[in-house]
Amino acid sequence: MSRHHKHVILPLVMLAVACDNPAPEPPSFDGARALEYVAEQLAFGPRVPGSEGHRQMGDWLVEQMGQRVDTVIEQTWVHVTAAGDSLPMRNVLARFLPDAPRRILYVAHWDTRPVSEKADAARRNIPVPGANDGGSGVALLMAIADELRKQPPGVGVDLLFTDGEDYGNFDRDEDVLIGARHFAQNLPESGYNPMLGVVWDMIGDANLRIYQEDYSLRAAPEVVDRVWRAARELGYGDIFVDYSQGGVTDDHVPMQQAGLRVISVIDLDYPPHHTPDDTLDKVSARSLQVTGEVAMAVIRGV
Repeated sequence: MSRHHKHVILPLVMLAVACDNPAPEPPSFDGARALEYVAEQLAFGPRVPGSEGHRQMGDWLVEQMGQRVDTVIEQTWVHVTAAGDSLPMRNVLARFLPDAPRRILYVAHWDTRPVSEKADAARRNIPVPGANDGGSGVALLMAIADELRKQPPGVGVDLLFTDGEDYGNFDRDEDVLIGARHFAQNLPESGYNPMLGVVWDMIGDANLRIYQEDYSLRAAPEVVDRVWRAARELGYGDIFVDYSQGGVTDDHVPMQQAGLRVISVIDLDYPPHHTPDDTLDKVSARSLQVTGEVAMAVIRGV
Protein backbone atom coordinates (compact mmCIF):
# COMPACT_ATOMS: atom_id res chain seq x y z
CA MET A 1 0.00 0.00 0.00
CA SER A 2 1.13 3.21 0.79
CA ARG A 3 2.94 3.03 3.90
CA HIS A 4 5.27 5.55 2.90
CA HIS A 5 4.80 7.89 5.67
CA LYS A 6 6.57 6.63 8.71
CA HIS A 7 6.15 8.96 11.62
CA VAL A 8 8.94 9.19 14.16
CA ILE A 9 7.37 8.15 17.43
CA LEU A 10 8.97 6.84 20.56
CA PRO A 11 8.87 3.05 20.13
CA LEU A 12 6.78 1.00 22.48
CA VAL A 13 8.10 -2.32 23.67
CA MET A 14 5.61 -5.13 24.18
CA LEU A 15 6.90 -8.11 26.10
CA ALA A 16 6.23 -11.45 24.48
CA VAL A 17 4.30 -13.92 26.57
CA ALA A 18 5.97 -17.27 26.74
CA CYS A 19 3.80 -20.15 25.70
CA ASP A 20 4.67 -23.64 26.86
CA ASN A 21 1.76 -25.26 25.09
CA PRO A 22 2.28 -26.80 21.64
CA ALA A 23 1.13 -24.71 18.69
CA PRO A 24 -2.51 -25.38 17.76
CA GLU A 25 -3.46 -26.89 14.45
CA PRO A 26 -3.40 -23.98 11.97
CA PRO A 27 -6.74 -23.04 10.46
CA SER A 28 -7.36 -23.90 6.84
CA PHE A 29 -5.87 -21.39 4.39
CA ASP A 30 -4.29 -21.75 0.94
CA GLY A 31 -1.27 -19.46 0.51
CA ALA A 32 -0.48 -20.88 -2.93
CA ARG A 33 -3.97 -19.97 -4.13
CA ALA A 34 -3.57 -16.51 -2.63
CA LEU A 35 -0.39 -16.05 -4.68
CA GLU A 36 -2.38 -16.96 -7.80
CA TYR A 37 -4.83 -14.19 -6.90
CA VAL A 38 -1.90 -11.75 -6.83
CA ALA A 39 -0.92 -12.86 -10.34
CA GLU A 40 -4.49 -12.48 -11.58
CA GLN A 41 -4.56 -8.89 -10.37
CA LEU A 42 -1.25 -8.08 -12.04
CA ALA A 43 -2.67 -9.32 -15.34
CA PHE A 44 -4.90 -6.21 -15.37
CA GLY A 45 -1.81 -4.01 -15.35
CA PRO A 46 -1.61 -1.03 -12.96
CA ARG A 47 -4.93 -0.48 -11.17
CA VAL A 48 -4.68 3.31 -11.04
CA PRO A 49 -8.05 5.05 -10.54
CA GLY A 50 -9.36 6.27 -13.87
CA SER A 51 -7.46 3.68 -15.92
CA GLU A 52 -8.89 0.80 -17.93
CA GLY A 53 -7.02 -1.69 -15.75
CA HIS A 54 -8.70 -0.17 -12.71
CA ARG A 55 -12.15 -0.52 -14.25
CA GLN A 56 -11.58 -4.11 -15.32
CA MET A 57 -10.11 -5.09 -11.96
CA GLY A 58 -13.06 -3.56 -10.13
CA ASP A 59 -15.55 -5.48 -12.27
CA TRP A 60 -13.59 -8.70 -11.73
CA LEU A 61 -13.41 -8.16 -7.99
CA VAL A 62 -17.17 -7.65 -7.69
CA GLU A 63 -17.80 -10.78 -9.78
CA GLN A 64 -15.32 -12.89 -7.82
CA MET A 65 -16.63 -11.88 -4.42
CA GLY A 66 -20.20 -12.37 -5.57
CA GLN A 67 -19.35 -16.06 -6.06
CA ARG A 68 -18.10 -16.41 -2.48
CA VAL A 69 -20.04 -14.25 -0.04
CA ASP A 70 -23.65 -13.67 0.99
CA THR A 71 -23.89 -10.02 -0.06
CA VAL A 72 -21.74 -7.60 -2.06
CA ILE A 73 -22.19 -3.85 -1.67
CA GLU A 74 -20.54 -1.44 -4.07
CA GLN A 75 -19.89 2.11 -2.94
CA THR A 76 -19.36 4.23 -6.05
CA TRP A 77 -18.59 7.93 -6.22
CA VAL A 78 -16.44 10.50 -8.02
CA HIS A 79 -13.45 11.96 -6.23
CA VAL A 80 -12.24 15.37 -7.38
CA THR A 81 -8.51 15.63 -6.78
CA ALA A 82 -6.55 18.65 -5.60
CA ALA A 83 -5.53 19.13 -9.25
CA GLY A 84 -9.19 19.16 -10.34
CA ASP A 85 -9.30 15.72 -11.94
CA SER A 86 -12.43 13.60 -11.51
CA LEU A 87 -11.70 9.99 -10.58
CA PRO A 88 -14.29 7.18 -10.56
CA MET A 89 -14.02 5.39 -7.23
CA ARG A 90 -15.40 2.08 -6.01
CA ASN A 91 -15.24 0.38 -2.64
CA VAL A 92 -16.32 -3.25 -2.58
CA LEU A 93 -17.80 -4.61 0.65
CA ALA A 94 -18.21 -8.41 0.64
CA ARG A 95 -20.26 -9.69 3.58
CA PHE A 96 -20.76 -13.03 5.29
CA LEU A 97 -23.85 -13.24 7.53
CA PRO A 98 -24.79 -9.59 6.93
CA ASP A 99 -27.51 -9.66 9.60
CA ALA A 100 -25.25 -10.96 12.37
CA PRO A 101 -24.80 -8.31 15.09
CA ARG A 102 -21.28 -9.45 16.07
CA ARG A 103 -18.90 -8.63 13.23
CA ILE A 104 -15.26 -8.57 12.16
CA LEU A 105 -13.99 -6.12 9.53
CA TYR A 106 -10.98 -6.95 7.34
CA VAL A 107 -9.68 -4.31 4.92
CA ALA A 108 -7.28 -4.18 1.95
CA HIS A 109 -6.84 -1.52 -0.75
CA TRP A 110 -7.17 -2.69 -4.34
CA ASP A 111 -5.81 0.34 -6.20
CA THR A 112 -2.16 0.86 -7.16
CA ARG A 113 0.03 3.93 -7.16
CA PRO A 114 0.28 6.04 -10.35
CA VAL A 115 3.94 7.02 -9.84
CA SER A 116 7.12 5.34 -8.57
CA GLU A 117 8.61 8.24 -6.62
CA LYS A 118 11.11 6.01 -4.81
CA ALA A 119 12.66 4.76 -8.06
CA ASP A 120 15.54 6.30 -9.98
CA ALA A 121 14.72 9.44 -11.96
CA ALA A 122 14.26 7.61 -15.26
CA ARG A 123 11.49 5.41 -13.84
CA ARG A 124 9.61 7.71 -11.49
CA ASN A 125 6.67 8.25 -13.82
CA ILE A 126 6.05 4.51 -14.21
CA PRO A 127 3.00 3.25 -12.29
CA VAL A 128 3.70 0.78 -9.48
CA PRO A 129 2.72 -2.80 -10.48
CA GLY A 130 1.42 -3.36 -6.94
CA ALA A 131 2.14 -7.05 -6.37
CA ASN A 132 2.71 -6.56 -2.65
CA ASP A 133 1.41 -3.01 -2.18
CA GLY A 134 -2.23 -3.66 -2.96
CA GLY A 135 -2.16 -7.10 -4.54
CA SER A 136 -1.16 -9.11 -1.47
CA GLY A 137 -3.87 -7.71 0.79
CA VAL A 138 -6.58 -8.26 -1.81
CA ALA A 139 -5.35 -11.81 -2.40
CA LEU A 140 -5.41 -12.48 1.33
CA LEU A 141 -9.04 -11.38 1.63
CA MET A 142 -10.06 -13.40 -1.42
CA ALA A 143 -8.44 -16.56 -0.03
CA ILE A 144 -10.13 -15.91 3.33
CA ALA A 145 -13.44 -15.74 1.48
CA ASP A 146 -12.68 -19.13 -0.08
CA GLU A 147 -12.32 -20.67 3.39
CA LEU A 148 -15.40 -18.96 4.85
CA ARG A 149 -17.48 -20.12 1.91
CA LYS A 150 -16.50 -23.72 2.67
CA GLN A 151 -16.99 -23.36 6.42
CA PRO A 152 -19.08 -20.31 7.38
CA PRO A 153 -17.86 -18.20 10.29
CA GLY A 154 -19.52 -18.03 13.70
CA VAL A 155 -19.72 -14.24 13.41
CA GLY A 156 -20.45 -11.77 10.64
CA VAL A 157 -17.39 -11.01 8.53
CA ASP A 158 -17.00 -7.96 6.31
CA LEU A 159 -14.23 -7.96 3.71
CA LEU A 160 -13.73 -4.38 2.53
CA PHE A 161 -11.68 -3.58 -0.57
CA THR A 162 -10.91 0.14 -0.52
CA ASP A 163 -10.13 2.31 -3.52
CA GLY A 164 -7.78 5.26 -3.88
CA GLU A 165 -5.61 4.54 -0.86
CA ASP A 166 -2.36 5.06 -2.73
CA TYR A 167 -3.22 7.73 -5.29
CA GLY A 168 -1.84 11.04 -4.09
CA ASN A 169 0.65 12.70 -1.74
CA PHE A 170 1.02 11.35 1.78
CA ASP A 171 3.31 14.12 2.95
CA ARG A 172 0.56 16.66 2.20
CA ASP A 173 -2.28 14.28 3.14
CA GLU A 174 -3.68 14.95 -0.33
CA ASP A 175 -5.79 12.49 -2.34
CA VAL A 176 -4.84 9.48 -0.21
CA LEU A 177 -6.90 7.02 1.88
CA ILE A 178 -9.79 8.11 -0.34
CA GLY A 179 -11.86 4.93 -0.10
CA ALA A 180 -11.29 4.47 3.63
CA ARG A 181 -12.43 8.02 4.28
CA HIS A 182 -15.52 7.48 2.14
CA PHE A 183 -16.36 4.26 3.98
CA ALA A 184 -15.87 5.92 7.37
CA GLN A 185 -18.39 8.59 6.34
CA ASN A 186 -20.80 6.11 4.72
CA LEU A 187 -20.98 3.05 6.97
CA PRO A 188 -23.09 0.13 5.72
CA GLU A 189 -25.76 0.61 8.39
CA SER A 190 -26.62 2.84 11.29
CA GLY A 191 -24.70 1.89 14.40
CA TYR A 192 -22.15 -0.16 12.47
CA ASN A 193 -19.46 -1.04 15.00
CA PRO A 194 -17.53 -4.27 14.41
CA MET A 195 -15.85 -5.97 17.38
CA LEU A 196 -12.51 -5.54 15.69
CA GLY A 197 -11.05 -4.50 12.38
CA VAL A 198 -7.72 -5.13 10.65
CA VAL A 199 -6.16 -3.51 7.60
CA TRP A 200 -3.91 -6.07 5.89
CA ASP A 201 -1.31 -4.25 3.84
CA MET A 202 1.95 -5.33 2.21
CA ILE A 203 1.81 -8.73 3.88
CA GLY A 204 3.19 -10.83 1.00
CA ASP A 205 6.83 -9.74 1.23
CA ALA A 206 9.06 -12.80 0.90
CA ASN A 207 11.11 -11.43 3.83
CA LEU A 208 8.10 -10.90 6.05
CA ARG A 209 8.53 -9.28 9.45
CA ILE A 210 5.58 -7.37 10.91
CA TYR A 211 5.97 -4.95 13.80
CA GLN A 212 3.16 -3.46 15.83
CA GLU A 213 2.04 -0.03 14.70
CA ASP A 214 1.69 2.95 17.05
CA TYR A 215 -1.70 4.35 15.97
CA SER A 216 -3.07 0.82 16.33
CA LEU A 217 -1.57 0.43 19.79
CA ARG A 218 -3.06 3.73 20.89
CA ALA A 219 -6.55 3.33 19.43
CA ALA A 220 -7.19 -0.43 19.71
CA PRO A 221 -4.53 -2.17 21.81
CA GLU A 222 -6.82 -5.12 22.49
CA VAL A 223 -7.10 -5.79 18.74
CA VAL A 224 -3.31 -5.69 18.37
CA ASP A 225 -3.03 -8.12 21.27
CA ARG A 226 -5.58 -10.49 19.74
CA VAL A 227 -3.78 -10.64 16.38
CA TRP A 228 -0.27 -10.97 17.84
CA ARG A 229 -1.45 -13.56 20.36
CA ALA A 230 -2.91 -15.63 17.52
CA ALA A 231 0.43 -15.39 15.69
CA ARG A 232 2.38 -16.51 18.78
CA GLU A 233 0.05 -19.43 19.37
CA LEU A 234 0.60 -20.56 15.78
CA GLY A 235 4.36 -20.36 16.22
CA TYR A 236 4.86 -17.17 14.21
CA GLY A 237 6.21 -14.95 16.97
CA ASP A 238 9.39 -14.42 14.97
CA ILE A 239 7.34 -12.85 12.14
CA PHE A 240 4.74 -10.94 14.16
CA VAL A 241 7.13 -9.07 16.46
CA ASP A 242 5.95 -7.65 19.81
CA TYR A 243 7.62 -4.31 19.23
CA SER A 244 6.60 -0.98 17.70
CA GLN A 245 8.74 0.91 15.20
CA GLY A 246 6.43 3.92 15.02
CA GLY A 247 3.21 5.02 13.36
CA VAL A 248 2.13 4.48 9.76
CA THR A 249 -0.50 6.47 7.89
CA ASP A 250 -2.81 3.81 6.48
CA ASP A 251 -6.51 3.08 5.89
CA HIS A 252 -7.06 2.37 9.59
CA VAL A 253 -6.56 6.03 10.54
CA PRO A 254 -9.81 7.50 9.11
CA MET A 255 -11.69 4.47 10.41
CA GLN A 256 -10.28 5.05 13.89
CA GLN A 257 -11.35 8.69 13.60
CA ALA A 258 -14.89 7.43 12.92
CA GLY A 259 -14.80 5.40 16.13
CA LEU A 260 -14.04 1.97 14.65
CA ARG A 261 -11.48 -0.20 16.44
CA VAL A 262 -9.31 -0.94 13.43
CA ILE A 263 -5.57 -1.63 13.35
CA SER A 264 -3.00 -1.91 10.57
CA VAL A 265 -0.93 -5.04 9.98
CA ILE A 266 1.83 -3.99 7.61
CA ASP A 267 5.44 -4.79 6.75
CA LEU A 268 6.82 -1.46 5.58
CA ASP A 269 10.40 -2.70 5.35
CA TYR A 270 10.07 -3.54 1.65
CA PRO A 271 12.76 -2.19 -0.73
CA PRO A 272 10.53 -2.30 -3.88
CA HIS A 273 7.94 -0.07 -2.14
CA HIS A 274 6.66 2.58 -4.56
CA THR A 275 8.93 1.44 -7.38
CA PRO A 276 8.36 -0.52 -10.63
CA ASP A 277 10.05 -3.47 -8.90
CA ASP A 278 6.98 -4.32 -6.78
CA THR A 279 6.44 -7.42 -8.91
CA LEU A 280 5.19 -10.98 -8.43
CA ASP A 281 8.63 -12.44 -7.71
CA LYS A 282 8.85 -10.30 -4.56
CA VAL A 283 5.75 -11.98 -3.08
CA SER A 284 5.84 -15.34 -1.34
CA ALA A 285 3.14 -17.97 -0.95
CA ARG A 286 4.73 -18.77 2.43
CA SER A 287 4.26 -15.20 3.67
CA LEU A 288 0.66 -15.21 2.48
CA GLN A 289 0.19 -18.57 4.21
CA VAL A 290 1.49 -17.28 7.54
CA THR A 291 -0.58 -14.11 7.44
CA GLY A 292 -3.64 -15.97 6.23
CA GLU A 293 -3.45 -18.49 9.05
CA VAL A 294 -3.23 -15.69 11.60
CA ALA A 295 -6.17 -13.85 10.02
CA MET A 296 -8.24 -17.00 9.98
CA ALA A 297 -7.31 -17.86 13.58
CA VAL A 298 -8.69 -14.50 14.69
CA ILE A 299 -11.99 -15.17 12.91
CA ARG A 300 -12.29 -18.77 14.08
CA GLY A 301 -11.39 -17.81 17.64
CA VAL A 302 -14.21 -15.31 18.12
